[in-house]
Amino acid sequence: MAKGYRLVPSSVDETRDQTSHRLSDSARPSDAVPPAPRKNAASKAEANMPLTLQQLKSHLWSCAEILRGSAVDRTDWKAYILPLLFFKRICDVWDEETAEAAELFGDVDPVDFPEVHRFSVPEGCHWRDVRETPANIGAALSHAMREIERANPDTLYRVFGAADWGNREMLTDEILKDLVEGLSGVSLGNASVGSDILGDAYEYLIGKFADITKRKKAGEFYTPRSVVRMMVDILDPKEGESIYDPATGTGGMLLGAIEHVERAGGDPRTFFGKIYGQEKNLTTSSIARMNLVLHGVEDFQIVREDTLRNPAFTDSSTGGLATFDCVIANPPFSLKEWGREVWEADPWGRAAYGLPPKSYGDYAWVQHMVASMAAGTGRMAVVLPQGALFRKAAEGRIRQALLERDLVEAVIGLAPNVFYGTGLAPAVMILRRTKPPERKGKVLIVDASSLLRKGRAQNFLDPEQAGQIVAWVRAFEDVEDRAKVVTLGEIETEDWTLNISRYVLPPIGGDIPPLPEAVAAFKEALAECRAAEDHLREVLTEGGWLA
Repeated sequence: MAKGYRLVPSSVDETRDQTSHRLSDSARPSDAVPPAPRKNAASKAEANMPLTLQQLKSHLWSCAEILRGSAVDRTDWKAYILPLLFFKRICDVWDEETAEAAELFGDVDPVDFPEVHRFSVPEGCHWRDVRETPANIGAALSHAMREIERANPDTLYRVFGAADWGNREMLTDEILKDLVEGLSGVSLGNASVGSDILGDAYEYLIGKFADITKRKKAGEFYTPRSVVRMMVDILDPKEGESIYDPATGTGGMLLGAIEHVERAGGDPRTFFGKIYGQEKNLTTSSIARMNLVLHGVEDFQIVREDTLRNPAFTDSSTGGLATFDCVIANPPFSLKEWGREVWEADPWGRAAYGLPPKSYGDYAWVQHMVASMAAGTGRMAVVLPQGALFRKAAEGRIRQALLERDLVEAVIGLAPNVFYGTGLAPAVMILRRTKPPERKGKVLIVDASSLLRKGRAQNFLDPEQAGQIVAWVRAFEDVEDRAKVVTLGEIETEDWTLNISRYVLPPIGGDIPPLPEAVAAFKEALAECRAAEDHLREVLTEGGWLA
């Protein structure tokens, strides 16, 4: 039997979202074939040919657009499409595992060999069973998903989210049949789709859903991949280090850390058991867990809970928060009602540098992340609104305390409108528990506001531009009009503000004409404008539109 697929339960509290495991392609023979047609066989209609990423993206988005004919708001599509994709993947891999067992042991009942399966699929809860349901398909889907969750409590607890599949006013049987048939047209087993391709396609869907969710603050669940890569490359996680995202969203930051190690030639499996995240939203936390599994990640913990009010990861040996090598997050900007009443007597001591104001939770996130940094190796990257760099009162005092403790290593100002859900220009703050000697008492201020590619409704930070920012941070030296290394003494002189324009002035364009030429050009343009107005008035008068 191939490798002996036995799941080991996690030791975390059973009421929390649990460790998820890999639907692995590496442990399966590449020439696995579907089982013979019987009750557990894959449909003959499903092709088993390997798919390219572009083919898979196109097919999945075509399936998603089937929901255009439903009463489901486009901003809620992700709550339905992504769980369906995950359900199909589980069942297709289950079929492949059954086929492997049949090759080894003959035509046996899979129930007799549960250890060959990564996940248990109860009788009557397979994708095929839903596909063959003649009516009340939403109820069949809901039943199958809930039973699969119950059958895999240590790995798939509440992973399918809380979509209302049984609401026939929103999702008719006809639409659900079309959805199921659409996804049935492609095999999502390992023989057809590796975890790298399926994971990338899943992230593509998340990005597409973010595009249509702007008015509902898509930035709270999705961070542009180029920004993620920039932040991860600055932190430079190493093999075997622990990674923590207290505002996990859909898991992009955690995946970015793993991919960083892979690009450097490292073994991402050294992260298994050291990947942690917390996310308040049920649907979003479920998507994060599915995202990690579909990317082939094993042994991680994503907990659905309010990080600021009830942190999930603690250390009983110290009585404080658990600490991690790399802490990275894009938390909600200026969160109101974030839990100040809890922090007034916070049992975890997170308000060590001051109590943030009730209506701005930015420095609550910062201080939670600081408290989560490991001694010695701990470093963090956090996305903040630029107002957090210069607002005074309580936030100013917290900022001053962080600077005086020499925790702030770099501040990067990004271009406006590069994040979903906000047109504001964000900043990324880098903090380090122990700075290298040459950086002590100094902060690098980077103005990257001009690094963008303009789009029609959104700006973009391209990978090459993100790479340039990373290079500036690694060099940690002055760059004309772009970056400046300032001492804590200089920052104190500026009343502890980190307002980027106080330290890095934007370049003066070399194409600015002398004043007399500028005045002459203005007068000429003004004359042309007045002539155009006169002509328009004549046209309107002749046409009888203007008396």
